[in-house]
Formats: sequence, structure tokens, C-alpha cells
Amino acid sequence: MDFKVISIGALPANPLWGERSPVRTGHATTTLVRSNAVGEASKPVNILVDPGLPGPAMVARLGERTGLEPDAITHVFLTTFHPETRRAIEVFSDAEWLISPREREWVGVPLAQSLGRLAETQRAAEAAGETLDEDQQRMLEVLRRDVAVLQRCKPAPDKLAEGVDVFPLPGVSPGCTGLLLSGRETTLICGDAVATAEHLEQGKVLPSCEDREQAKESFAEAIEIADLLVPGRDNVVVNPTRRPF
Repeated sequence: MDFKVISIGALPANPLWGERSPVRTGHATTTLVRSNAVGEASKPVNILVDPGLPGPAMVARLGERTGLEPDAITHVFLTTFHPETRRAIEVFSDAEWLISPREREWVGVPLAQSLGRLAETQRAAEAAGETLDEDQQRMLEVLRRDVAVLQRCKPAPDKLAEGVDVFPLPGVSPGCTGLLLSGRETTLICGDAVATAEHLEQGKVLPSCEDREQAKESFAEAIEIADLLVPGRDNVVVNPTRRPF
């Protein structure tokens, strides 16, 4: 089992830099995990975590960093359903898409309700001989895409591959989930539970967390378990609480 960071992410606004509103396009760090299927040593597995760049950029970066084409990816795993984790997910149409069951449930109900309300508004407008305005039409398209993506995402099993286990990190969202990689060192792909190296150094969680106290607990668990951490918006870092290895 091994892993490689494909693309280093960025926060749209980093509060630790004094930024209070977006100054850049946010995108998640994307990581490739290579292992074998559970119980099948001869069956390779390529898991792409959080393909946050736009499709063409994601394909280019994957090729630059690994030489792989999109059809070589067997699984896509989302740490959350945030749009910045999944911009390029449709590029990997041959892969199995996975997300934590808790995240899928938490996102799915309000998403379906929002789509239902807007679809009803559209039907009422059409009955009156009118159409949705541009903003409503754009939102309808976004909601339809999001629902289609979520429907395609399957609940992730506890173990994705040999040496690759899901690791719940609730707080940023109720279903935020990382991947724990077991090798010579223990590595945790954190998602936004640990946003950047600076958040790690300062012991900070994102202010946008759904549950701040739960996010702090997950942050502490991440530090406790891993030798290496892959933050949601930064490159891999050594756990500062661990001795050099």
C-alpha cells in the first residue's frame, strides 16, 4: 500500500491569514491511494480521494503525478459531499464512488427537499406560462447534478482495501470521514477535519464546522492516531507530536 498527493488544495479564505471572505477558488487536496482488494492480493485498487479540481485540470495533474489515465481509478472516495471535494468526480465514470453512510444521509434529505421545492416552483411557473429566472434555473441544474452524484455514491464499507480503513472525523460535517492507511507509518487522510499545516500547528478547526466541539474531538483523535497527516487543503505533514522516525 502506498499513497501520493496528486494536487494540494486551498481554502477559499484562510482565517489564519486574516481572510474573512473568499479570495481564491477553494479546492480539496486530492490523494491517490494504491493497494490491493481485500483478500485479493492480485487485484490492484487505485482510490482517488477528493478530486476537487475541475475535470481537465484533475486529469492533467493525475497524469503528471502518476502517469495514470482516469479509467485506471477503481474508486473515488469523498471525505465530505462539499462541492470543493468533487468537481471532477464525473471524469471517473468507470470507478465506484464512495462516501460515508452518515454523510450520504445527512446531505441527501435536505438536497432532495430543495430539489422538490424548486421543481414545484418550475411546474407552477410553466402552468402560468412563465419560466424560472436565470438564478433559479442555474440552481435547478446544480441541484439535479448534486442529486445525481449523491445517488451514484455508495455507502463506504469499513475497509476499502488492504491497509485502507475508513476513519470517522465528524464535526466539519456530521459524516466527515478520513482514510487510515496502515504501513511503515500510520497515515491519516483527514479531509477538512485538519484543514492545513497551520491549523495543525495552532490546534485550530475551521470556523464553518457544523459542530465545533465535535470537530475539536476529531482533530484530537487525528493527532493521536497518525504519524503522517494529509490535511484537507495542504500537503502531507509529519505529526508534530511524534518523534522523528
